[in-house]
This record gives sequence, C-alpha cells and structure tokens, in this order.
Amino acid sequence: MVLAKGFLFDFDGVVVNSFESHGSAWASAFKELFNKEIAPFPKTHAGKSPMIIAEYYCSVIGEEKRTEELFFLKDKHLDKYFTVPKLLPGVREFTELLTKEKIPYGIASNATKQFLKNSVHHLNLNFPTVFGVQDYVKPKPAPEAYILLAETLGFKEGDFKDIWVFEDSLTGTKAAKSAGMVPIGITTQYTDEELKEAGSILVFPTLLEAYEYLTKYSF
Repeated sequence: MVLAKGFLFDFDGVVVNSFESHGSAWASAFKELFNKEIAPFPKTHAGKSPMIIAEYYCSVIGEEKRTEELFFLKDKHLDKYFTVPKLLPGVREFTELLTKEKIPYGIASNATKQFLKNSVHHLNLNFPTVFGVQDYVKPKPAPEAYILLAETLGFKEGDFKDIWVFEDSLTGTKAAKSAGMVPIGITTQYTDEELKEAGSILVFPTLLEAYEYLTKYSF
C-alpha cells in the first residue's frame, strides 16, 4: 500500500544545503549596494521569500526603501557567482523510486527560479516540475506554492489530504498545512519538536531516512 498519492518537496534544506550559496550572494550584493558588511542571517527568516529577507537586511541599516534593489541584485549575484549547493542524502534514491512507481512529484520553493534551474542542472537532478518564488502571487507561508504544484501534477483538491510535503522550515510547514496536505519535517534547521508543533506529522533527519521508511512500510 502506498502511503501517499504524491510527494512535494521544498528545495533549500530538503534537497540541498544551499546556505553558503545564498549567504555569499546576499553578502556580496549587500556590500556592492551599501559598502557595508551584512548582518547575520536570522533563523526566524528561514524559508521565507527573498523579498522578505531583503527587507530584513535593509531594515537593519534603515534602508527599507532599497529592499527591491537588494532583492534583484542578490538574484544577479546568485546567478553570476553561482555556487553549486551540496546535495543532501536520499534525493536520488527518492526520485528514482517515485519515477519507477510512476508517482507524481515536484519542487515548490521560495528560492528564485534561476537558482533552482542552475542547481537542478549542475547536480543533474531528476525534477521535471519545479516552481520558484516568481511563480506565486503569495509565496510561502501562503499555501499557493503547494496548491499550484499539486494541480500542475494533476491532483484535485480532494487528493490534497493524501499528498506528502517535505519541509525543513516552519514557513513551509505552515504552507503545506494550510494547503490541506501532509507536512513531513526534515530536521536540517529545526528540531523534531519545533516541526511537529508547526504541524509536521512525521519528522526525519534527511530524505534518506524518509525513503527508508517508505520502502519499509509502503513499497
């Protein structure tokens, strides 16, 4: 018996460790724009849209009016000085299994589309359906990202309760829960307790443990 009809994935912190990739782009863009060192990244902003993160960094130095400028410059730096993120365990095993079993899956991320495209290409990942922050009117924690992905994969609203969503952030977990789907936590940023409190039904260290769980109980 298959435990879910479909599997949706966040990207940063679930498929890859991209903290260095994003961090260096934010720092270099901030330095170019303001000639200042950037503030440390706040954990509270994990999984939030890049525009909200840009607004935070600008607010630290009282330059909120330049939020969009920083957002677009960071995206340029992320592409121009692209650093391949580190692939997390279990991704290839998971996508091979889902492809073999003909179970729909895809990525819905708050990261920008160019970064997702570059990463999928350079890591040779098997994710044919990928959505980024530019695809949504309301990014996570709104449910739009996961609803859009699910509908694109052919699911109806009545199927949502049987769709698993892998998330490492409280922002994304809230989005999955609001979409009426099943949030599954990955503890690359938050603890079991924090993710479960946010709505995660199950929690795993990485996708590898989730894959092992599924192959034991589902396939």
